[in-house]
Amino acid sequence: MSHLETLPSGRGRRPGGTDVARLAGVSQKTVSRVFNNEPNVTEDTRHRVLAAARRLGYRPNGAARALLTGRTNRIGVVSHGTAHFGPSSLLVALERAAREVAYSLSIVNSFEDDPAGLAGAVDSLLVQGVDAIILSEPVDDGGEPLVVDVPVLALGAAPVVHAPTVLSVRAAEGGDAAAEATRHLLALGHRTVHHIAGPRRWWAARERAQHWRDALVAAGAEVPEPVEGDWTARDGYRIGRVLADDPGVTAVFAANDEMAIGAMHALHEAGRSVPGEVSVVGFDDIPVAAHTWPPLTTVSSDNAVLAATGLTYLVDFLDSPDTPPAPPPEHVHELVVRESTAPPPAGRRTTARRARRQA
Repeated sequence: MSHLETLPSGRGRRPGGTDVARLAGVSQKTVSRVFNNEPNVTEDTRHRVLAAARRLGYRPNGAARALLTGRTNRIGVVSHGTAHFGPSSLLVALERAAREVAYSLSIVNSFEDDPAGLAGAVDSLLVQGVDAIILSEPVDDGGEPLVVDVPVLALGAAPVVHAPTVLSVRAAEGGDAAAEATRHLLALGHRTVHHIAGPRRWWAARERAQHWRDALVAAGAEVPEPVEGDWTARDGYRIGRVLADDPGVTAVFAANDEMAIGAMHALHEAGRSVPGEVSVVGFDDIPVAAHTWPPLTTVSSDNAVLAATGLTYLVDFLDSPDTPPAPPPEHVHELVVRESTAPPPAGRRTTARRARRQA
């Protein structure tokens, strides 16, 4: 009989590990090793066990495994309840990455009107017995530092956390994205860069605003007062109408693409061409960014790579908790230069005059 020939089972009885072992032609211990991701299992054996489990419709008993190993293979994720591209796409990428390492996720959102805030979201995950917690796009709810009794992974900026181990994935040294976007506009010849900021409660918005400011200060450029938006194209349009009335505005960095697109709409409507009179840069590289008019220059943060990097870092630590964690891995943002940025009008005229003289 072939190892993968279907075996009879009692009517109504859920298949167990012994059924998988018989069908795959291995021991029950080997089945346990496969589903616990233990070493010393050949790829051929792993494939046979998983194929047998799929054929039988077998699902390992998570509660029983947790009793044996002391781990649930479940990671809690705290995110902000929003449909905006950055947070939502990162959650999808985290779930995909978790499946690839045989973990499941419990996701809890914190909302603007939630009185329990971030601490309440964390508590609800700890009750579920998660092995670790990931802080994804957290906001500052004004509470005390978080106290967590399992390892914590922070993706980007995060609040103060007291935990047995706090891990983080950071931007590559010198490659902080908002500063790079700002330097790109300054290098084109703009005297300064105006900023449409995200909501101050968001740690990511604070980080982008700080890096924008640091880049201007380092270049000796004027630092205009940032204008706070709410991440939406509607608010970007509102702010863009104000910026369009200021003839001194020649470059704008928005904290996300939606606000950048709204601002471009307002600038076009006011008769100020992009990039002829005003250059615009966004953040996130949402799918539509390459198809606006003009196509939007933006910062791409590959959330699939960020999620895979973060999950691997966290799971490696969970697998060897007695070993000091490796140095934080670096996540590289990429500035995607498209047609929404160019030298300011005065710079273009100077270049043109120089070219005519040389001719």
